[in-house]
Amino acid sequence: MTVIEFNDVTKTYGKRIVLNKMTFSIRHGVLTGIIGRNGVGKSTVMKIIAGHIQATSGDIRVFSDKPFNSLKVSANSILVDDTMSFSDKLTLKDILKEADRFYPNWDAPLAQRLFDYFSFHSDARQIDLSKGKKSTFNAIIGLASHCPLTIFDEPTTGMDTVVRKDFYRALLKDYIAHPRTILLSSHHLEEIEDLLENILLIHNKTALFHGPVTDLQEMFVSLIGKNELISTFIADIEIFSSQINGSFSEILVKNNFTPDEIKQLHTQGIQLVPVSADDAYVALTTGTKGGIDHVFNGTLVN
Repeated sequence: MTVIEFNDVTKTYGKRIVLNKMTFSIRHGVLTGIIGRNGVGKSTVMKIIAGHIQATSGDIRVFSDKPFNSLKVSANSILVDDTMSFSDKLTLKDILKEADRFYPNWDAPLAQRLFDYFSFHSDARQIDLSKGKKSTFNAIIGLASHCPLTIFDEPTTGMDTVVRKDFYRALLKDYIAHPRTILLSSHHLEEIEDLLENILLIHNKTALFHGPVTDLQEMFVSLIGKNELISTFIADIEIFSSQINGSFSEILVKNNFTPDEIKQLHTQGIQLVPVSADDAYVALTTGTKGGIDHVFNGTLVN
């Protein structure tokens, strides 16, 4: 069953185009990473899905409804982001009690265990929490709500390394125990790629890639070999990144070699090494114009 459908969706703010004719669909029960550089429109996509803002044009369906001002979408979804706030009249304990009344699938035992594990004080108020503790508390609400559509927009802002790892592990364990459609946005793919089933990569105002993590990884490959061997390929192949380590070079290229070409590379002493989803993501969004070193040596391609 399809939970989210975008068809030619455009969003503008004045003359600025944030999304341009974006099309994709997300199935029920899939944990999808919404990936992209800062400012590419990840939060805009998630707010449109949650019904918090309207698209300028195009058709959006969430649970087969138009999400903006939809009671059905509101009742079956939650958006956790850095603007999520609660009344300063309520203590954290009060918020958990109200959440139990508000969310039909609320998991009170899980919420309490996470609340205790992360050492929250019952009489504290969300407004008084540090940025990291506020993000952690909001994440507890998102996890324990067990909404059919759970949306986390950069949920680990302000969390330290240990807490981020704990959150990601909690998210995975709870998702396995209670499958549902989860969207998780980040521009740090290296932290979450092992959690994800699918990736929606937003770039240049549209969906540049949408599919399994393994498909993204398999788009590129690293070639590793002695400098003189690798240099023979540089003139005839599109290179996305390169690195020299002593007498060896490593280049990141498109993975479009035929079996015969792969055999020939191995025969010549050049290794083909799989890349991480994060390396593939960087290659897709950076292209072949070069990295920061090229800015300083004057060889950056516009």
